[in-house]
Amino acid sequence: MSSFIRNFIELFFPRTCCVCGAPLVGDEAELCIRCLLNLPEALTSLNDNNFVEKRFIGRLPIEHCTALLLYKRGSDAQTILHQIKYYGNEKLAIIMGRQLGLHLKKSGLFNDVDLIMPVPLHRSKERKRGYNQSLRLCQGIVQTFPRPIVIDNLVRIQRTDSQTHKTRLERLDNIKGVFAVKDPEPLKDKHLLLIDDVITTGATTEACWTALKGIEGLRISIAALAVSGDT
Repeated sequence: MSSFIRNFIELFFPRTCCVCGAPLVGDEAELCIRCLLNLPEALTSLNDNNFVEKRFIGRLPIEHCTALLLYKRGSDAQTILHQIKYYGNEKLAIIMGRQLGLHLKKSGLFNDVDLIMPVPLHRSKERKRGYNQSLRLCQGIVQTFPRPIVIDNLVRIQRTDSQTHKTRLERLDNIKGVFAVKDPEPLKDKHLLLIDDVITTGATTEACWTALKGIEGLRISIAALAVSGDT
């Protein structure tokens, strides 16, 4: 009966792919199978040319670093990120989190990760948006790469201007000192996987690492839904 009702409703209000606009059929959700299979993958941890990891060489002692999608202006990856960040598409964030989790599992580099932590938003920005997109990604990741999610330990203590259109130095200055750790004890001697939606210059990652770096025995890896290929 529920399937009949859904099909009837979709005659008048068809579900469409958020990337190409084609009608969704069957169990497809937010993305059609064609777009899902043809996303511009970065696959940075599955080859020797891990250019996202190279962005942190000489800057941060990261264990491993990866991203699922290659972000460029006008790309399908940009459409997906905008849907998640600016159009309230929480379901898409969870779907893409599942895909990122499969990527993490396939790479084999993250098998000893103990905990997963989303990059936090400031409380006011999270209230305005309605959710933290990095947390929704985490909630998808653990469906295919199960690990405990650490929430509300790393916090953003200052609200900052948007990082969009800023240079690397401006991004670093904009986000300096905005993160803090509430309780280091649960993070001691752990391998922590920090999750962000997109890596561009790496300024946000560096600011998170600065807040976390003094914790005894903590090792940090990074994963993002996308990495910018425009910088």
